[in-house]
Amino acid sequence: MAQSLGIPQLRVPPPAAPLSGGLTDRYGRTATDMRLSLIDKCNLRCTYCMPADGMAWLPQRMLMTADEIVRIVRVGVEMLGVEELRLTGGEPLVRKDLEFVIGSIRAACPELPISMTTNAIGLDVRARALRDAGLSRINISLDSIHPETFAALTRRPMLDKVLAGVRAADEAGLGPIKINAVLLRGVNAHEAADLLEWSLEHGYELRFIEHMPLDGDHSWKKEKVITAEEVRALITEKFVLSPDPQERLGSPAERYEVRRPGSNFGSPPLGRVGLISSVTEPFCAACTRTRITAEGRIRSCLFSHEETDLLEIVRDGASDREIAQRWREAMWGKPRAHGSDTVGLSSSDYVQPERTMSAIGG
Repeated sequence: MAQSLGIPQLRVPPPAAPLSGGLTDRYGRTATDMRLSLIDKCNLRCTYCMPADGMAWLPQRMLMTADEIVRIVRVGVEMLGVEELRLTGGEPLVRKDLEFVIGSIRAACPELPISMTTNAIGLDVRARALRDAGLSRINISLDSIHPETFAALTRRPMLDKVLAGVRAADEAGLGPIKINAVLLRGVNAHEAADLLEWSLEHGYELRFIEHMPLDGDHSWKKEKVITAEEVRALITEKFVLSPDPQERLGSPAERYEVRRPGSNFGSPPLGRVGLISSVTEPFCAACTRTRITAEGRIRSCLFSHEETDLLEIVRDGASDREIAQRWREAMWGKPRAHGSDTVGLSSSDYVQPERTMSAIGG
């Protein structure tokens, strides 16, 4: 039986939010990086994300239409200082009108960088059309390059389809391509160096993401997390890491230059690897993200227990100014941290959000 979405409580925006300007909060942060989910459905069943039987998907009428997506993005760019857009899911490629959505956003916001996170299934036949529609770059979720491990993690034997999609994205010019990988203890952690080797060979930037408490089964345990410290130890068995000289700014990934043992540090690196350590080395103080779920709700934090309904006022005929103000109010109420400043995500006292990653959109 499919699991319920667990729709969280709608929040009441706090008073005293600014009446103009960008998406600031009470702690001095400004959100300029927009993550927008196009759909909650996915064609994989990754063990760290979704139950084997899937979820209770949102009905079509609750999803934002292409026109609604474009309007929300345009308001974000023109009135609130949004500087980049990442399209997420679920799985964005499940939307049949994806090319039209991207093309419409591009027409409304010609200079906006538009990236997308995808599992790449079906990307082999759509990559060029997506690029032509206006997609700038792509992130691909890939936790293993070994078929058996991939099938165990995703509950689907589709590694060949993913790799075909990766190649097509590369050939279509949707780079720089970033590979997102979650390591699980006893499953694929021992493959970390192999995955990095493969990524370096193809010119992709690998980013290891700590297993976060956003799974559909709500079975997350801190003992399962391969920490950033452990990841560094795993990959330095084969490579030498040095901090990336480029400033991190608001990026979620701590990046390292990668070289072979014995290499001269003055020589060019083989490439770079990133670690996104939301659980053990949180970066809340530098967060620049604002999130919109597939049904048009604002989440100020990935781990939030509250949301603000934006689509409701869009469909009720709100003006652009009213849409912008509700968005400002939602972000003004953003918490200082997601729990790491009190009990920590790895604490037994931490309360997991009802929503899963597939329903939120990364």
